[in-house]
Amino acid sequence: MQNPFIPLKNTNLTIIDGRVDDNIIRNLEKLNIKVIKTVKCVDVQESISYHPDIVIHPIDHKTVIVAPNVYDYYENCLSTLGIKIIKGETILKNDYPYDIAYNVGRLKDIAIHNFKYTDEKLKFYLKKENLNFINVNQGYTKCSLAIVDDLSAITADKYIYKNLKTLGYNMLLIEPGYVRLENEKYGFIGGTTGNLSANTICFSGTFNKHPDYNKIVKFIEERGQDILYLSKNQISDIGTIINLNYIC
Repeated sequence: MQNPFIPLKNTNLTIIDGRVDDNIIRNLEKLNIKVIKTVKCVDVQESISYHPDIVIHPIDHKTVIVAPNVYDYYENCLSTLGIKIIKGETILKNDYPYDIAYNVGRLKDIAIHNFKYTDEKLKFYLKKENLNFINVNQGYTKCSLAIVDDLSAITADKYIYKNLKTLGYNMLLIEPGYVRLENEKYGFIGGTTGNLSANTICFSGTFNKHPDYNKIVKFIEERGQDILYLSKNQISDIGTIINLNYIC
């Protein structure tokens, strides 16, 4: 388990909820990470209005699709860094499921979502990546999946768990809840995490109070992953920590 903040070999570009405290930003910057804070998307619920995975989907290391609602902001701050910004077709709205168009989960060879509501341009680019589409009823699929590696994930959604387990992916099913999300009963485990490298998974805080704490740590460490806690606070759903250097 990684303890010291040892800089990564190459500069990483990471997009994170613009509301996170400065301590989390500093801890990422200690790792030689360039941090891009999100801007508020005023058209969705307040609790997820800064969540990266609501408005952005990275196709690959150099290409992202962005909701039209906030396109100008990301075009301004990412295009100068060599990132191709593609404007999606779906304008996000306040109520579910009209806020899920870009919240697609990814593992090796697959994209998983409720494809009835997926942005059409995003589907076009996912198909160009030769990904198989796995349809589920859950719309917040990216939020629901804590990606450990490209073949392994943690989820509290039993239907996602069953679907991916059947397909041969390494899955850990945990109890829902125990994740803080402002103005909501609780958040999703996937929204607390990010992959900083092929062998480092970070969490927005600690999760030692989660009833499946030991199972989660064991599952991650068995797959050769280091765990990095970005703060000492309880884990919060901050809409995934999107690192463009590590895309499944």
